Amino acid sequence: MPFLGQDWRSPGWRWVKTEDGWKRCEPFTPALEDGNNQLNDLSHTVIITGDDENEEVYNTEDCEFAAKKRKKDHFRNNTDSQCFYREKWIYVHKESTKERHGYCTLGEAFNRLDFSSAIQDIRRFNYVVKLLQLIAKSQLTSLSGAAQKNYFNILDKIVQKVMEDQYNPRLIKDLLQDLSSTLCILIRGVGKSVLVGNINIWICRLETILLWQQQLKNLQMNKQVNNGLTLSDLPLHMLNNILYRFSDGWDIITLGQVTPTLYMLSEDRQLWKKLCQYHFAEKQFCRHLIPSEKGHIDWKLMYFALQKYYPIKEQYGDTLHFCRHCSILFWKDTGHPCTASDPNTCLMPVSPQHFIDLFKF
Repeated sequence: MPFLGQDWRSPGWRWVKTEDGWKRCEPFTPALEDGNNQLNDLSHTVIITGDDENEEVYNTEDCEFAAKKRKKDHFRNNTDSQCFYREKWIYVHKESTKERHGYCTLGEAFNRLDFSSAIQDIRRFNYVVKLLQLIAKSQLTSLSGAAQKNYFNILDKIVQKVMEDQYNPRLIKDLLQDLSSTLCILIRGVGKSVLVGNINIWICRLETILLWQQQLKNLQMNKQVNNGLTLSDLPLHMLNNILYRFSDGWDIITLGQVTPTLYMLSEDRQLWKKLCQYHFAEKQFCRHLIPSEKGHIDWKLMYFALQKYYPIKEQYGDTLHFCRHCSILFWKDTGHPCTASDPNTCLMPVSPQHFIDLFKF
Protein backbone atom coordinates (compact mmCIF):
# COMPACT_ATOMS: atom_id res chain seq x y z
CA MET A 1 0.00 0.00 0.00
CA PRO A 2 1.48 3.39 -0.89
CA PHE A 3 1.73 5.93 1.87
CA LEU A 4 1.14 9.60 1.05
CA GLY A 5 3.23 11.90 3.20
CA GLN A 6 2.99 15.64 3.66
CA ASP A 7 4.53 16.10 0.24
CA TRP A 8 1.84 14.58 -2.02
CA ARG A 9 4.33 14.22 -4.90
CA SER A 10 6.75 12.03 -2.98
CA PRO A 11 6.68 8.27 -3.66
CA GLY A 12 6.33 7.60 0.07
CA TRP A 13 7.12 4.36 1.86
CA ARG A 14 5.70 0.92 1.41
CA TRP A 15 3.61 -0.22 4.38
CA VAL A 16 2.17 -3.62 5.33
CA LYS A 17 -0.58 -4.43 7.81
CA THR A 18 0.33 -6.70 10.75
CA GLU A 19 -1.36 -7.78 13.96
CA ASP A 20 0.36 -4.91 15.76
CA GLY A 21 -0.73 -2.34 13.18
CA TRP A 22 0.83 -0.87 10.05
CA LYS A 23 4.61 -1.25 9.73
CA ARG A 24 7.00 0.17 7.16
CA CYS A 25 8.44 -2.38 4.76
CA GLU A 26 12.14 -1.77 4.16
CA PRO A 27 14.09 -3.22 1.21
CA PHE A 28 16.60 -5.93 1.99
CA THR A 29 19.08 -8.15 0.28
CA PRO A 30 19.19 -11.98 0.31
CA ALA A 31 22.38 -11.88 2.40
CA LEU A 32 20.72 -9.64 4.92
CA GLU A 33 17.59 -11.82 4.91
CA ASP A 34 19.66 -14.93 5.73
CA GLY A 35 21.29 -13.11 8.62
CA ASN A 36 17.96 -11.97 9.97
CA ASN A 37 16.51 -15.47 9.66
CA GLN A 38 19.36 -16.81 11.73
CA LEU A 39 18.63 -14.31 14.44
CA ASN A 40 14.89 -14.92 14.26
CA ASP A 41 15.36 -18.69 14.53
CA LEU A 42 16.97 -18.25 17.94
CA SER A 43 14.09 -19.14 20.25
CA HIS A 44 16.27 -19.29 23.36
CA THR A 45 15.95 -16.42 25.77
CA VAL A 46 19.56 -16.80 26.91
CA ILE A 47 22.66 -16.59 24.75
CA ILE A 48 26.07 -17.37 26.23
CA THR A 49 29.03 -15.64 24.57
CA GLY A 50 32.73 -15.64 25.33
CA ASP A 51 34.29 -17.54 28.19
CA ASP A 52 32.34 -19.19 30.98
CA GLU A 53 33.41 -16.47 33.36
CA ASN A 54 32.10 -13.67 31.14
CA GLU A 55 28.55 -14.64 30.27
CA GLU A 56 26.16 -12.15 28.72
CA VAL A 57 22.41 -12.74 28.78
CA TYR A 58 20.13 -11.42 26.07
CA ASN A 59 16.38 -11.80 25.78
CA THR A 60 14.33 -11.99 22.59
CA GLU A 61 13.90 -8.21 22.44
CA ASP A 62 17.67 -7.79 22.38
CA CYS A 63 17.85 -10.19 19.44
CA GLU A 64 15.30 -8.13 17.53
CA PHE A 65 17.21 -4.96 18.35
CA ALA A 66 20.45 -6.56 17.13
CA ALA A 67 18.75 -7.58 13.89
CA LYS A 68 17.48 -4.05 13.29
CA LYS A 69 20.88 -2.57 14.07
CA ARG A 70 22.56 -5.04 11.75
CA LYS A 71 20.19 -4.08 8.95
CA LYS A 72 20.78 -0.38 9.56
CA ASP A 73 24.57 -0.82 9.57
CA HIS A 74 24.34 -2.87 6.39
CA PHE A 75 22.57 -0.12 4.47
CA ARG A 76 24.81 2.53 5.98
CA ASN A 77 27.98 0.76 4.81
CA ASN A 78 26.64 -0.52 1.51
CA THR A 79 27.75 1.87 -1.22
CA ASP A 80 25.09 0.56 -3.61
CA SER A 81 22.31 1.77 -1.34
CA GLN A 82 23.75 5.23 -0.72
CA CYS A 83 22.00 8.21 -2.23
CA PHE A 84 23.88 10.17 -4.88
CA TYR A 85 22.35 13.27 -6.37
CA ARG A 86 22.65 13.65 -10.11
CA GLU A 87 21.41 17.24 -10.08
CA LYS A 88 24.03 19.57 -8.65
CA TRP A 89 21.57 22.22 -7.53
CA ILE A 90 19.41 22.83 -4.48
CA TYR A 91 16.13 24.65 -3.96
CA VAL A 92 16.58 27.28 -1.25
CA HIS A 93 13.44 27.78 0.79
CA LYS A 94 13.09 29.30 4.24
CA GLU A 95 9.60 28.17 5.14
CA SER A 96 7.40 25.10 4.87
CA THR A 97 4.73 24.83 2.20
CA LYS A 98 2.23 22.16 1.17
CA GLU A 99 4.58 21.04 -1.57
CA ARG A 100 7.84 21.33 0.37
CA HIS A 101 8.31 20.46 4.01
CA GLY A 102 11.20 21.58 6.18
CA TYR A 103 14.20 23.79 5.58
CA CYS A 104 17.44 23.68 3.64
CA THR A 105 20.60 23.26 5.69
CA LEU A 106 24.31 23.64 5.09
CA GLY A 107 24.67 19.86 5.28
CA GLU A 108 22.20 19.40 2.42
CA ALA A 109 23.97 22.07 0.38
CA PHE A 110 27.35 20.34 0.81
CA ASN A 111 25.86 17.14 -0.62
CA ARG A 112 23.67 18.52 -3.37
CA LEU A 113 26.20 21.04 -4.70
CA ASP A 114 28.98 18.42 -4.59
CA PHE A 115 31.74 20.48 -3.00
CA SER A 116 33.92 17.36 -2.83
CA SER A 117 34.19 17.39 -6.62
CA ALA A 118 34.25 21.18 -6.83
CA ILE A 119 37.65 21.38 -5.14
CA GLN A 120 39.14 19.35 -7.97
CA ASP A 121 38.23 22.19 -10.35
CA ILE A 122 40.91 24.89 -10.20
CA ARG A 123 38.28 27.55 -10.97
CA ARG A 124 36.23 26.65 -7.87
CA PHE A 125 39.00 25.71 -5.44
CA ASN A 126 39.50 29.20 -3.98
CA TYR A 127 35.75 29.72 -3.72
CA VAL A 128 35.20 26.56 -1.66
CA VAL A 129 38.20 27.27 0.59
CA LYS A 130 36.96 30.81 1.28
CA LEU A 131 33.52 29.43 2.09
CA LEU A 132 34.95 26.94 4.58
CA GLN A 133 37.02 29.73 6.12
CA LEU A 134 33.95 31.90 6.70
CA ILE A 135 32.12 28.96 8.26
CA ALA A 136 35.10 28.35 10.55
CA LYS A 137 34.98 31.95 11.74
CA SER A 138 31.28 32.39 12.40
CA GLN A 139 29.08 29.35 11.66
CA LEU A 140 30.95 26.46 13.26
CA THR A 141 28.59 26.23 16.24
CA SER A 142 25.51 26.08 14.01
CA LEU A 143 26.60 23.04 11.98
CA SER A 144 24.56 19.89 12.47
CA GLY A 145 26.20 16.50 12.88
CA ALA A 146 25.85 15.70 9.17
CA ALA A 147 27.16 19.12 8.18
CA GLN A 148 30.18 18.68 10.48
CA LYS A 149 31.02 15.38 8.87
CA ASN A 150 30.71 16.81 5.36
CA TYR A 151 32.72 19.88 6.34
CA PHE A 152 35.71 17.92 7.65
CA ASN A 153 35.54 15.40 4.79
CA ILE A 154 35.84 18.24 2.29
CA LEU A 155 38.59 19.83 4.38
CA ASP A 156 40.52 16.55 4.39
CA LYS A 157 40.31 16.32 0.59
CA ILE A 158 41.51 19.92 0.27
CA VAL A 159 44.57 19.22 2.43
CA GLN A 160 45.38 16.06 0.47
CA LYS A 161 45.09 17.96 -2.82
CA VAL A 162 47.47 20.67 -1.58
CA MET A 163 49.94 18.05 -0.35
CA GLU A 164 49.90 16.28 -3.72
CA ASP A 165 49.73 19.23 -6.11
CA GLN A 166 51.34 21.98 -3.96
CA TYR A 167 48.53 24.24 -5.16
CA ASN A 168 48.04 27.46 -3.15
CA PRO A 169 49.23 26.20 0.27
CA ARG A 170 49.02 29.71 1.75
CA LEU A 171 45.25 29.74 1.31
CA ILE A 172 44.69 26.47 3.17
CA LYS A 173 47.16 27.51 5.88
CA ASP A 174 45.02 30.57 6.60
CA LEU A 175 41.91 28.39 6.71
CA LEU A 176 43.44 25.93 9.18
CA GLN A 177 44.76 28.77 11.33
CA ASP A 178 41.30 30.35 11.62
CA LEU A 179 39.69 26.98 12.26
CA SER A 180 42.16 25.97 14.99
CA SER A 181 41.86 29.37 16.69
CA THR A 182 38.06 29.13 16.74
CA LEU A 183 38.10 25.57 18.06
CA CYS A 184 40.60 26.42 20.81
CA ILE A 185 38.37 29.24 22.02
CA LEU A 186 35.20 27.13 21.92
CA ILE A 187 36.71 24.01 23.50
CA ARG A 188 38.49 25.85 26.32
CA GLY A 189 35.59 28.19 26.91
CA VAL A 190 31.98 27.13 26.55
CA GLY A 191 32.48 24.34 24.06
CA LYS A 192 30.27 21.83 25.82
CA SER A 193 27.25 24.10 25.54
CA VAL A 194 27.62 25.49 22.02
CA LEU A 195 29.29 22.77 19.93
CA VAL A 196 27.02 20.10 18.48
CA GLY A 197 28.33 16.64 19.38
CA ASN A 198 30.65 15.09 21.93
CA ILE A 199 33.42 17.42 23.08
CA ASN A 200 35.96 14.58 22.73
CA ILE A 201 35.18 14.38 19.00
CA TRP A 202 36.00 18.06 18.63
CA ILE A 203 39.25 17.58 20.53
CA CYS A 204 40.21 14.81 18.10
CA ARG A 205 39.35 17.09 15.19
CA LEU A 206 41.52 19.82 16.66
CA GLU A 207 44.43 17.38 16.93
CA THR A 208 43.89 16.44 13.27
CA ILE A 209 43.97 20.12 12.28
CA LEU A 210 47.23 20.62 14.17
CA LEU A 211 48.67 17.60 12.35
CA TRP A 212 47.62 19.07 9.01
CA GLN A 213 49.26 22.36 9.90
CA GLN A 214 52.51 20.58 10.69
CA GLN A 215 52.38 18.67 7.40
CA LEU A 216 51.85 21.87 5.43
CA LYS A 217 54.65 23.53 7.36
CA ASN A 218 57.01 20.76 6.30
CA LEU A 219 55.73 20.77 2.71
CA GLN A 220 58.55 20.81 0.18
CA MET A 221 57.74 22.27 -3.21
CA ASN A 222 58.78 20.01 -6.07
CA LYS A 223 61.33 21.64 -8.33
CA GLN A 224 60.23 21.17 -11.90
CA VAL A 225 62.90 20.54 -14.49
CA ASN A 226 62.00 22.20 -17.77
CA ASN A 227 64.42 22.82 -20.58
CA GLY A 228 61.97 25.00 -22.50
CA LEU A 229 60.91 28.63 -22.09
CA THR A 230 60.63 29.79 -18.45
CA LEU A 231 59.08 32.80 -16.77
CA SER A 232 62.47 34.53 -16.53
CA ASP A 233 62.88 34.36 -20.31
CA LEU A 234 59.87 36.60 -20.96
CA PRO A 235 60.39 40.29 -21.81
CA LEU A 236 60.05 42.86 -19.05
CA HIS A 237 56.80 44.31 -20.39
CA MET A 238 55.17 40.85 -20.37
CA LEU A 239 56.34 40.18 -16.82
CA ASN A 240 54.97 43.56 -15.81
CA ASN A 241 51.61 42.76 -17.40
CA ILE A 242 51.46 39.50 -15.45
CA LEU A 243 52.02 41.34 -12.17
CA TYR A 244 49.28 43.83 -13.03
CA ARG A 245 46.85 40.91 -13.42
CA PHE A 246 47.23 39.90 -9.78
CA SER A 247 44.55 41.03 -7.32
CA ASP A 248 46.25 39.81 -4.14
CA GLY A 249 49.23 41.65 -2.67
CA TRP A 250 50.71 38.52 -1.14
CA ASP A 251 50.80 36.86 -4.56
CA ILE A 252 52.81 39.82 -5.90
CA ILE A 253 55.29 39.56 -3.01
CA THR A 254 55.64 35.80 -3.47
CA LEU A 255 56.31 36.15 -7.20
CA GLY A 256 58.84 38.89 -6.49
CA GLN A 257 60.91 36.41 -4.49
CA VAL A 258 61.58 34.23 -7.55
CA THR A 259 64.18 36.36 -9.32
CA PRO A 260 65.82 39.77 -8.81
CA THR A 261 64.06 41.06 -11.93
CA LEU A 262 60.64 40.10 -10.62
CA TYR A 263 61.50 41.64 -7.25
CA MET A 264 62.29 44.93 -8.94
CA LEU A 265 59.00 44.86 -10.84
CA SER A 266 57.02 43.88 -7.72
CA GLU A 267 58.26 47.01 -5.88
CA ASP A 268 56.86 49.39 -8.47
CA ARG A 269 54.83 52.15 -6.76
CA GLN A 270 52.40 52.40 -9.68
CA LEU A 271 51.62 48.68 -9.38
CA TRP A 272 50.62 49.01 -5.72
CA LYS A 273 48.70 52.21 -6.40
CA LYS A 274 46.57 50.41 -9.01
CA LEU A 275 46.01 47.59 -6.55
CA CYS A 276 44.83 50.02 -3.85
CA GLN A 277 42.53 51.80 -6.29
CA TYR A 278 41.03 48.48 -7.34
CA HIS A 279 40.17 47.30 -3.82
CA PHE A 280 39.47 50.50 -1.90
CA ALA A 281 37.66 53.82 -2.33
CA GLU A 282 39.43 57.17 -2.46
CA LYS A 283 37.83 58.28 0.83
CA GLN A 284 39.55 55.37 2.57
CA PHE A 285 42.95 56.55 1.32
CA CYS A 286 42.65 59.89 3.12
CA ARG A 287 42.14 58.21 6.48
CA HIS A 288 45.29 56.07 6.27
CA LEU A 289 47.93 58.06 4.38
CA ILE A 290 51.39 56.56 4.83
CA PRO A 291 54.11 58.85 3.35
CA SER A 292 57.57 57.47 2.65
CA GLU A 293 60.91 59.07 3.58
CA LYS A 294 60.94 61.00 0.29
CA GLY A 295 57.49 62.41 0.93
CA HIS A 296 55.70 60.16 -1.52
CA ILE A 297 52.83 57.88 -0.56
CA ASP A 298 54.00 54.34 0.19
CA TRP A 299 51.26 52.48 -1.70
CA LYS A 300 52.56 49.07 -0.68
CA LEU A 301 52.22 49.82 3.03
CA MET A 302 48.95 51.61 2.26
CA TYR A 303 47.52 48.40 0.75
CA PHE A 304 48.26 46.25 3.80
CA ALA A 305 47.10 49.00 6.17
CA LEU A 306 43.77 49.35 4.39
CA GLN A 307 43.40 45.58 4.27
CA LYS A 308 43.22 45.53 8.08
CA TYR A 309 40.26 47.91 8.16
CA TYR A 310 38.31 47.21 4.97
CA PRO A 311 37.47 44.04 3.03
CA ILE A 312 39.11 43.57 -0.34
CA LYS A 313 37.28 42.63 -3.52
CA GLU A 314 37.02 38.91 -4.08
CA GLN A 315 37.79 37.29 -7.42
CA TYR A 316 36.96 33.69 -8.30
CA GLY A 317 37.22 31.71 -11.49
CA ASP A 318 33.76 30.23 -10.94
CA THR A 319 31.07 30.88 -8.35
CA LEU A 320 27.69 29.54 -7.38
CA HIS A 321 24.69 31.28 -8.94
CA PHE A 322 21.21 31.90 -7.59
CA CYS A 323 18.12 31.99 -9.80
CA ARG A 324 15.70 34.60 -8.47
CA HIS A 325 12.86 33.09 -10.50
CA CYS A 326 13.24 29.49 -9.29
CA SER A 327 14.99 30.13 -5.93
CA ILE A 328 17.59 27.53 -6.92
CA LEU A 329 21.30 27.59 -6.07
CA PHE A 330 23.59 25.92 -8.60
CA TRP A 331 26.93 25.93 -10.41
CA LYS A 332 26.52 27.91 -13.61
CA ASP A 333 28.05 25.34 -15.97
CA THR A 334 25.83 22.53 -14.60
CA GLY A 335 22.62 24.51 -15.03
CA HIS A 336 19.20 23.93 -13.46
CA PRO A 337 15.61 23.33 -14.68
CA CYS A 338 14.61 27.00 -15.02
CA THR A 339 11.06 27.87 -16.08
CA ALA A 340 11.74 31.55 -16.83
CA SER A 341 11.38 32.82 -20.40
CA ASP A 342 14.86 34.37 -20.24
CA PRO A 343 16.89 32.49 -17.58
CA ASN A 344 20.00 34.67 -17.95
CA THR A 345 18.17 37.71 -16.60
CA CYS A 346 17.34 35.86 -13.36
CA LEU A 347 20.86 34.73 -12.50
CA MET A 348 22.81 36.31 -9.69
CA PRO A 349 26.38 35.34 -8.66
CA VAL A 350 26.65 34.28 -5.03
CA SER A 351 29.67 35.21 -2.95
CA PRO A 352 30.80 32.91 -0.11
CA GLN A 353 29.30 35.29 2.47
CA HIS A 354 26.03 35.45 0.55
CA PHE A 355 25.96 31.65 0.44
CA ILE A 356 26.14 31.50 4.24
CA ASP A 357 23.46 34.19 4.57
CA LEU A 358 21.08 32.08 2.48
CA PHE A 359 21.17 29.33 5.12
CA LYS A 360 20.82 31.54 8.20
CA PHE A 361 17.47 31.12 9.89
